[in-house]
Amino acid sequence: MEFGGSLHQDETARGVSRRDCLTRAAAAAMGYTLAAGPVRAAALKTDTEGLTAVAATIPVSGAEMPAYFAKPLEGSKPPVILVAMEVFGLHEHIKDVTRRLGKLGAFAVAPDYYFRLGDLTRIAEPSQLMPLVNSKPDQELFSDLDATVAWAGSQGGDTDRLGIIGFCRGGRTVWLYATHNPNLKAGVAFYGSLMDHPSAAMPKNAFDLATEVKAPVLGLYGAEDTGITPDQVETMKERLDAAGKITQFKIYPGAGHGFFADYRQSYRPDVAQDAWDAMRAWFKKYHVLD
Repeated sequence: MEFGGSLHQDETARGVSRRDCLTRAAAAAMGYTLAAGPVRAAALKTDTEGLTAVAATIPVSGAEMPAYFAKPLEGSKPPVILVAMEVFGLHEHIKDVTRRLGKLGAFAVAPDYYFRLGDLTRIAEPSQLMPLVNSKPDQELFSDLDATVAWAGSQGGDTDRLGIIGFCRGGRTVWLYATHNPNLKAGVAFYGSLMDHPSAAMPKNAFDLATEVKAPVLGLYGAEDTGITPDQVETMKERLDAAGKITQFKIYPGAGHGFFADYRQSYRPDVAQDAWDAMRAWFKKYHVLD
């Protein structure tokens, strides 16, 4: 279904029963991650009508990076929107979000920048997954995203209208990429971490780099998120405001982490719809989307 309309399903906003969830084998067969827990059978599915939506490979330093992209069949020079994934790999939900952005007129591309670590959608245990994704150097991440932008431009995308959207760890990527690429027009971070602990691979977090943000960023967070608390969000907001950065935050009452992830029981359709509308308005305001 197209995400531009109503997203509400028949189930309640608080979750679904076990019989409404896919088995692990069925979820894997449909392309959803194994590490994120039970997968809702009612996860949204966006069609490809009016789109080119296929897998691709993108040249990056000495390798070919897998990616998935969606763009309108009609028109020329669509704006480019990067889709920064969660830690669970390039699974069906991220591909579906990419198609939803294509329906809005964007050349949306989700690079699998964890590809050097293997297929993360096949790792069932977070205890095995997190050390891998935490080993991804930020500088390599930036290089992969820059290569994705260049590739999208070579395929007819308008990189002068560049945006980025990301979820969870991908939300952190939004904040950091906004400090890295001066050509970025706008970003939208869905519950992106702000104060994660530094490491050799990730030496600075979003809060550390707040004064270096170069593009307008919209931050979308849940009031019940126990990992990224409203206090953290408020502290981040204060630092950005003091530095004169163009940012905006929405904190949704009653929503926890992963409120947009329609394949998980954390999904809140009412909040997800509002967040999507806010994202779309943000990209329009800052001239990414028409």
